[in-house]
Amino acid sequence: MQQKPKKLLDRVRDAIRVKHYSYRTEQTYMDWIERYIRFHGLRHPAEMNAPEIQAFLTHLAVERNVSPSTQNQALSALLFLYRHVLNLELTDRIDVVRAKKEKHLPTVLTKEEVRQVIERMSGLQQLMAQLLYGSGMRLMECMRLRIKDIEFAQQQIIVRDTKGNEDRVTMLPQRIVAPLKAHLVEVKKMHELALANGYGTVEMPYALARKYPNAEREWMWQYVFPAQKPSVDPRSGIIRRHHLDESVLQKAVRRAAQQTNINKHVTPHIFRHCFATHLLEAGYDIRTVQELLGHKDVKTTQIYTHVLNKGPMGVRSPLD
Repeated sequence: MQQKPKKLLDRVRDAIRVKHYSYRTEQTYMDWIERYIRFHGLRHPAEMNAPEIQAFLTHLAVERNVSPSTQNQALSALLFLYRHVLNLELTDRIDVVRAKKEKHLPTVLTKEEVRQVIERMSGLQQLMAQLLYGSGMRLMECMRLRIKDIEFAQQQIIVRDTKGNEDRVTMLPQRIVAPLKAHLVEVKKMHELALANGYGTVEMPYALARKYPNAEREWMWQYVFPAQKPSVDPRSGIIRRHHLDESVLQKAVRRAAQQTNINKHVTPHIFRHCFATHLLEAGYDIRTVQELLGHKDVKTTQIYTHVLNKGPMGVRSPLD
């Protein structure tokens, strides 16, 4: 009996997983492709090409008033569809009405404001906030951190599969070494109990689960900040331990900021901005900060020179 061909979105999902994209990217790409198809009256993408992509992206900018990053995200999803799923070349250059590029300087707290926010937090949430500020990691990089990537002897953290799908090394703050070790003692107890109850596995990156079938139970592969309870993996359907949901820290930071008199929009990502700005204030070389943050282009890092406490562009006013 001839096997029934897979539906388009199922093929998209398969292609994304072959490329080892994150589950969040998978959901985002699937959503944009579905919206693209619906925008064109449920026509099959194979019947469309560059003009239809242009029309959809222009609609997002003009009618939906999306940000440039959102428009680029939609374009990336559609290019993935045509290149890696449909294997079709676009017949023309995609020339769309671009969303107006925003020029936002990052919100940064002073060292005293950082201290105020962190002091109003406690326990695990405080430890994670200290780690973000002390290492410059992104929120999800912190959540996905595994035991093996913390090197206490070298006082460094290896950040895996970052935003650009590369690894980088950043610092492990000396101040949190003792509380972090104490936290890991409790995590190990939780892991050993889960193993005793027939669970204790963790999702393995790429195809390592097949290459090392027992590694998913090993201590070094476990998350530093695991969820309290095992849950069903949305991809495999296996019950396993996932990392802590990022909303836990987001809510804790929001609550702490509300208890201060700081009139700024405070999120966990602000600690990364503070990390970079405060290192530059301390006189560290911008290339070093660039490497710690994992920026490919130093121009991305240079934005923090504009928010130093020295006035616009770091220039001293002639009145002073």
